[in-house]
Amino acid sequence: MSDDSPIIPISPEVPLEIAVPAMPDDDRVWVPQAEGVYFRPLLLNTVTGQWCNLLKVTRAGIVSRHRHPSVVLGYVVKGEWSYHEHDWVAREGSFVYEPPGEIHTLEVPEHCEEMITFFNITGAMIYVDDDGKQIGYEDTFTKLQLCRDHYAKNGLGADYVDQFVR
Repeated sequence: MSDDSPIIPISPEVPLEIAVPAMPDDDRVWVPQAEGVYFRPLLLNTVTGQWCNLLKVTRAGIVSRHRHPSVVLGYVVKGEWSYHEHDWVAREGSFVYEPPGEIHTLEVPEHCEEMITFFNITGAMIYVDDDGKQIGYEDTFTKLQLCRDHYAKNGLGADYVDQFVR
């Protein structure tokens, strides 16, 4: 192909790519969801229900007990965490595959000051009690609303999250 070959335009039906700094210096991008628990949206797909985010936990203890109807993929960027139901520890550099339907209790250990993990989730995150009964949920749309509310309050503007919506 020569340097003067025509550039073929992308179809207007193809959504734009996302290429953003995952962890910018501006702490306002982190959306609080519980005490010491924050997420940084990277993708909120309102068509497929997929969402990708960084989860940051700045306290030790149980973060949540939950399950997912679909596969979840994770990669630990910083710190470590584990599930009560398993004997492994996800440490910095670890890849985690979570099968659909399994209930697990995410906990950050006492010695870990900050944990950050990238998660790729399709569908819902269903919070459950000790008996496995649903007590809450998150999905692309609840995450989107949390972002809009948080960014509207902190000066970034509610529409700041639109760059992550596909």
